[in-house]
Amino acid sequence: MIRVITASVACFSLLLSAACAQPAPGNDDAQPTIEEMDGATIASSPRAVPQSMAEVKLSFAPVVERAAPAVVNIYTSRVVKQRSAFAGDPFFERFFGGNMDAPRERVQNALGSGVIVSPDGVVVTNNHVIEGMTEIKVVLNDRREFKAELVLADPQTDLAVLRVDVDEPLPYLSFANSDSIQVGDVVLAIGNPFGVGQTVTNGIISALARTAVSVSDYQFFIQTDAAINPGNSGGALIDIDGRLVGVNTAIYSRSGGSNGIGFAIPSRLVQQVIKSAISGNALVRPWLGASSSTVTSDLAKALKLDRPAGAIIDDVWRRGPADLGGIEPGDVIIEVDGQPVYDAQTLQYRIGVTNEGDTADVVYLRNGKTRTAKVKLSLPPETPARDPRTLDGQHPLNGVTVDNLSPRYNEEIGLDPLSTGVVVAEVQSRSFASRRGLRPGHKILSVNGVNVRTAAELAREIAKPRTSWEIEIDTGGRVVPWRVGR
Repeated sequence: MIRVITASVACFSLLLSAACAQPAPGNDDAQPTIEEMDGATIASSPRAVPQSMAEVKLSFAPVVERAAPAVVNIYTSRVVKQRSAFAGDPFFERFFGGNMDAPRERVQNALGSGVIVSPDGVVVTNNHVIEGMTEIKVVLNDRREFKAELVLADPQTDLAVLRVDVDEPLPYLSFANSDSIQVGDVVLAIGNPFGVGQTVTNGIISALARTAVSVSDYQFFIQTDAAINPGNSGGALIDIDGRLVGVNTAIYSRSGGSNGIGFAIPSRLVQQVIKSAISGNALVRPWLGASSSTVTSDLAKALKLDRPAGAIIDDVWRRGPADLGGIEPGDVIIEVDGQPVYDAQTLQYRIGVTNEGDTADVVYLRNGKTRTAKVKLSLPPETPARDPRTLDGQHPLNGVTVDNLSPRYNEEIGLDPLSTGVVVAEVQSRSFASRRGLRPGHKILSVNGVNVRTAAELAREIAKPRTSWEIEIDTGGRVVPWRVGR
């Protein structure tokens, strides 16, 4: 069985070139600003195939020596309570004495890698490295240790931003434009596999725009064959100039070890998360104001396209960016700002790495003709406003917390951006609804034949005294009727 494992290394991408002798990334006197975290401003270095054995024998040691200090080890821990395996057994309780049923505390540890992206102590890593942990420690290459503060965690991209307090500037990696890398570029990986200590491996960029990897909501990854293993999640991928191209997040493996297929989050997406963390603003990404699907082979034939590529628009939000830009349901988007759109995941990524207020050049097909739209992107609206309500009373939804769906809320929980209605936010354990299989993300459609569009409407309807209920639940594309009572 093949598994996608969220435990990858810090990956560094470099080309075989005398550029290895260039100054270390991030060790100059200039301090990076938010505006400088814009990969488009960084010039690309020329690529060249080695022309002699002397060039082949060039060493990466100088670059590793200067770049490695910007890659850190991250140690996390939390206290968990656990019942004894012999709890409730009279023999063992009598033999060992005491109350074996009482939960016992133990410390759970985990490790990963991270990248310093600012000299004042900003560190980026994977969200799954620090998720649920109560203590985070950052250990530098020179063995200095710092207690880290979690600034921002973004499960949708599997990224987290930390900060450590320092008295002097730290070595850091600057950003490159991840859209400028090419398949075949040589890469180096630096991280802490299996906790053995900082390790360097090398490989190439194997593929770009990988979208069939279910690691995060933004499924758009750089693929590399540089050996990456558990313990290295949150590491770095750098280009010929030693600048950050991506953050590793997963490996594709049958055994749990490296089989030569690893995935990294592109730096453009990393930059967006870091900018939000530094600015202190909530992380809300621009939206297109449309829902889309991937163009399949059958759909391409039906639309008379020459190949299955692009994202077909299923619906648009009235007065949203796509609607105002003239895009309609049935249009096939094939390009955004000069970058190709292969599927619906690529479209989500391309829009997600823009900024609020940007005007995107969207190329699309309509009735076989190519058109271009200027789409001014905005933040998804929160309409209707949030209204979380915990339902109580003598009815089947007692203990269920519901809320109103809106484009902004849908973005946070990973639902269709245009979905509307009432969503289940939380279900109390051991409640009737929990035993019947109700889960967060399910939608409540109606109660006894009355459609409910908001949490307030549902609260009023479910509170009406009655002896039987018929509730329609959308479990994610499938409507399930509940019939409770006489």
